[in-house]
Amino acid sequence: MADAGAQTLQMSRDELRRAYRRMKTIRLFEERVEKEFAAGNIPGFAHVYIGQEASGVGICHDLTDEDYIGSTHRGHGHCIAKGCDVKGMMLEIMGKQGGLCNGKGGSMHIADLSKGMLGANAIVGGSPPIAVGAALTAKTKKNGRVSVAFSGDGASNQGTSFEAMNMAVVLNVPAIFVFENNGYGEHTAASYAVGAKSIAERAASFGLAAESVDGSDFFAVVEAMRAALERGRTACKPSVIETRCVRHMGHFIGDPQPYRSAEELAAARAIDCIENFRKRVRDVRLLDAAELDGIDSEVSAEIEEAVQAALAAPQPDISALEKDVYVRY
Repeated sequence: MADAGAQTLQMSRDELRRAYRRMKTIRLFEERVEKEFAAGNIPGFAHVYIGQEASGVGICHDLTDEDYIGSTHRGHGHCIAKGCDVKGMMLEIMGKQGGLCNGKGGSMHIADLSKGMLGANAIVGGSPPIAVGAALTAKTKKNGRVSVAFSGDGASNQGTSFEAMNMAVVLNVPAIFVFENNGYGEHTAASYAVGAKSIAERAASFGLAAESVDGSDFFAVVEAMRAALERGRTACKPSVIETRCVRHMGHFIGDPQPYRSAEELAAARAIDCIENFRKRVRDVRLLDAAELDGIDSEVSAEIEEAVQAALAAPQPDISALEKDVYVRY
């Protein structure tokens, strides 16, 4: 892997600003989701992405709107990383008209096909087969697109993931399987549940390139993803990237986390990918603290606007109950 400082310098100031804005947007969006959930403004369950921002933003940094991603139940961060509108997302999460799915999907089923976001998925291991299908479409049309499947360490044990990786190799399609290993599949530690101990090494046995990187290092994630993109776009070959992340919060909002010690939680929360990014770009004098703080303020205002719009919006009309349920050709 190239020197991380050199990798920083290979990005323009505009790229760095965009990356930081997206990571900060995820962090402030998720913190506000927690607040609104506690206030009773969000129905159902919600699973926040706090602590993993560098993984999603690093993976999506060089993707276009034409490339595809499939997400997980912890999908807000992936949506924002792919460029989905935060106001439309907040409306959706609150189940309101005007949401990305007109309030019908909620937190765990956000989709925005205009951004190549094929949907969050409450099924563990649900996105890898979908990503293979999208990648086969890209190969058939010869359009140079790639398809990314986000999954967690828990989904790395699912048969759907195994079958999808095998099929991607057999069909030779540009699918990129991203396993965000935050150490827990819901409440079960990966150290117990993942027998192979290395998700990337196990995935390599299917016959595709696989790499494990520090998911708290945005630049390391980007570098691994650029290699996978080159492989997918030019050779139509699949890849696996395991990003080793930390989950700052519980599995879902309100999870008391009795399965994690206070010491473990403190150690995890001490690893902050956003602070790591801020230090890196300041050290090489590409962005300064004042500029980064200015982005913080802009993002905060954007999130507040999105929340107020969602609180004021009406719920879907009962007449829309049976609309957009099935695709009709």
